[in-house]
Amino acid sequence: MSNLIFAAVLALPVGISMGLLGGGGSILAVPIMIYALGMEERSAIAGSLVVVGLTSFVAAVQHAIKKNVVWRVALSFSAAGMVGAYAGGHAAALIPARILLILFALLMFGTSAGMWRGRHETASPAAPRSTANLAKVLALGLLVGFVTGLLGAGGGFMIVPALALLGGLGMHQAVGTSLVVITLNAFAGLLAHATHATIGGGLVWIVAGAAILGTFVGTALSRRVSQVALRKGFAVFVLVMGVFVVFKQLHGIN
Repeated sequence: MSNLIFAAVLALPVGISMGLLGGGGSILAVPIMIYALGMEERSAIAGSLVVVGLTSFVAAVQHAIKKNVVWRVALSFSAAGMVGAYAGGHAAALIPARILLILFALLMFGTSAGMWRGRHETASPAAPRSTANLAKVLALGLLVGFVTGLLGAGGGFMIVPALALLGGLGMHQAVGTSLVVITLNAFAGLLAHATHATIGGGLVWIVAGAAILGTFVGTALSRRVSQVALRKGFAVFVLVMGVFVVFKQLHGIN
C-alpha cells in the first residue's frame, strides 16, 4: 500500500508537466511503474502508454477549451505520429533500448538548446506556417511516434519544439496542440504493445488518476506564465531529463 501511495504522489508531477509544458513528465511514468510498483519492463512501458494517453487527453480537453489547440496542425502531425507509434510498439519486442536511449538523450540536449534560443521569426505565434516545413514536420512526427511506441514516453519534449520552431506556433498553442498528438500516438502505440505485453491492471489506473489530477494544476498555471519563461523553463526541464537518461544508462540501471 505504501508503494502505491508513493507511486500516486510521484505521478502528480507527470500530470502537472503535461498540463503546463505539453509533455516531459511522461518520461517519468516508466520509472514509476518499474521502481515504485515493481512492474516488469515491457508491462511498465505498456502501462505508461495508458497513463500518458489518458493524462494527455484530459489535458488536451482543458487546453482546447482555452483555444490553445491548432487542430489542422495537430491532426496532420498525428497522422504521421500514429504510424510511427504503431511501428515502434512492435519494434519494442525486438530492439534493446540502451543505445536508443543514449541517442534519445542527445536529441533532448539539442532540443533544449533550440528551445532556449527560441524563434527569430516575427510572425504571429497563433498562425503556424503552413507548408514551408511540412516534410520536416511529418518526418519528425514519424520519429516522435516511433519513440512513443518504443519507449512509452509521450515525446512532448520533441513535439512542442517542433511545433514552435518548425510550425511557427506560440508556446501556448504548441503545448495544447502537442497534447492532442501525444494522446493519439500513445493509444496507437498501446495497440501494438497489446500484442506482446500485459498491462498492470488496477495499479496503472491509480497512477493515471493521480496524473490526471496533476493536469488541472498544470493547465491552470500555463496561462499565468509568460511564453518566454515557459519556453526557457521547458528547455531547462528537457536538459535535466536528458542528463537523467544518460546517468541512468551509463550506470547500468534498467
